[in-house]
Amino acid sequence: MFESSEDIIMLIAKKVKEIRRIKKISQNDLASKSGVSFGSIKRFECSGEISLNSLIKILISLNLIDEIRSLII
Repeated sequence: MFESSEDIIMLIAKKVKEIRRIKKISQNDLASKSGVSFGSIKRFECSGEISLNSLIKILISLNLIDEIRSLII
């Protein structure tokens, strides 16, 4: 299904962007809510590049905490 880790990263970035848009949250609003810079959010959605800490902050801000829990439990 996945060719590489980059494929997985881009799939995650695409899904997070899709959820953000469905919830009608702008990148600026997500930056304010999560404490992650606008530039980092923009870069993540375009290239998948982000720190794990920033990704977790974004997921929490989008109320995706259950998805995080399912990875660690």
